[in-house]
Amino acid sequence: MIGFRWIVVALLPVVVLTACSFGSDTELREWMAQQKSQTFPKVVPLSEPKQFKPESYTETTEFDPFSIQKLTLALKRDSAQATSNAALLEPELARRKEPLEEFPLDAITLVGSIVKEGKPVALVTVGKLLYQVRLGDHLGQNYGRITKIVETEVTLREIVQDAAGEWIERTASLQLQERSK
Repeated sequence: MIGFRWIVVALLPVVVLTACSFGSDTELREWMAQQKSQTFPKVVPLSEPKQFKPESYTETTEFDPFSIQKLTLALKRDSAQATSNAALLEPELARRKEPLEEFPLDAITLVGSIVKEGKPVALVTVGKLLYQVRLGDHLGQNYGRITKIVETEVTLREIVQDAAGEWIERTASLQLQERSK
């Protein structure tokens, strides 16, 4: 009896699929032929390409892009920019790094502030450790130096590279974070 059930279960999908294949598809074929006869594609012709007209270079009316004077000025400007960039970054490279410079700024959380000896002190956490930071202390991995501490915010001056690779100063801040219960 068990063998008969297995045979029925195995043959049932074959019988169902066979029954589906005996259906009439003439109606479907007629509809497809009707749609094909009623469909007319619309082809928009392409416009003719424009004729290329070469222009000759006349150096008497235009400036010379290969002028030695212009190249010298550009090189001087680039070297002056590199000098100012080095002057911005050099003091940061010469000093000893502080412990909170190991962490990215988004890993540091401002949890409060106090006034100690008449000066503002911010309370920040990294992981489960609490730190007290003051004006002039450094935070984050972008040479961030604290410039302002108020009750709900710590403002930093960071030195970062812009899209052109130049070192620039930018302002960043840590906002007071409320703890969720």
